[in-house]
Amino acid sequence: MYRKASYNRISNMVFRSRISSLLLSMFATLAAIYVAGRLWQDSQNRVYLIKELDRITGQGQSAISVDDTLKIISCREQHKKLSALEMELAAAKQEGFNSKNLEDIDGSVSKRRPLVVIGILTTFGRKNNRDAIRKAWMGTGATLKKMENEKGIISRFVIGRSGNRGDSLDRGIDNENGLTNDFMILDQVEAPKEVPAKAKLFFAHAADKWDAEFYAKVNDDVYVNIDTLGATLASHLDKPRIYMGCMKSGEVFSELSHKWYEPEWWKFGDKKSYFRYASGEMYVISRALAKFVSINRSILRTYAHDDVSIGSWFIGLDVQHLDEGKFCCSTWSTGAICSGV
Repeated sequence: MYRKASYNRISNMVFRSRISSLLLSMFATLAAIYVAGRLWQDSQNRVYLIKELDRITGQGQSAISVDDTLKIISCREQHKKLSALEMELAAAKQEGFNSKNLEDIDGSVSKRRPLVVIGILTTFGRKNNRDAIRKAWMGTGATLKKMENEKGIISRFVIGRSGNRGDSLDRGIDNENGLTNDFMILDQVEAPKEVPAKAKLFFAHAADKWDAEFYAKVNDDVYVNIDTLGATLASHLDKPRIYMGCMKSGEVFSELSHKWYEPEWWKFGDKKSYFRYASGEMYVISRALAKFVSINRSILRTYAHDDVSIGSWFIGLDVQHLDEGKFCCSTWSTGAICSGV
């Protein structure tokens, strides 16, 4: 009788143990399914966001909000940074922590991201200015290519097309570009009043073509100290959304006859001053902001001046405005990045 009771207790214990194990197993399985589902959903969201960015960028249109745009850019930037770090770590181990040319497993050279793409806004009849820039700091041919490969600095003259397509003005630029191969020719009319739209298209097309750290706009009468520019930009690589230049708040002119007349002067309040923006001789924006311009190019409003226009696009965004005296091109000083010529 005692053995039978003992056997029953053992059986009950084994049965309860099996029930507990079964419940624990079911709970673990459900938890694993839940976590996997969440991870899968997050990954699907990231894939969707990236596909949306690719689709919208390819169409040159914007159908998403500013917040979603910045989320997409942030997602892609994190993915790229992780991939770059993994490649750099592998290369460092392989080369004894020597950070020269990164190599992939198959031995092919891995291209570094360019540091900056410089767009020099020029127009018809300014060949002497362009030749002076080529001679002073931009270079031509092998020198231009060497600056791109060794310093990661890409420079292009930016110009539109004549109102009379295919005329002598267009042919002159095409012939010059055939010799120098240093132009970005935009599909828009070249005219003084179109400069703000021209600057917008430069940033949009440059961001589409080159995945650089920064993008700079320069006038074709400005001398640029390439070494100082490179060193300055390299010190700001940790800032994802930066807008830098010689910051100012210029006067808004409402008189129709004035050289700097602003047709929408009434938008800027009673004191007749613009908001804070970087002076137009030269200014720089980071990759995330250039991509923002590219995605939203069709809805970004332009004003009378390109520097005011680009400053207006970043007022409502989480952007770091950096007032850097080295970009004040009107006065030359030791350590300056630019100067008028």
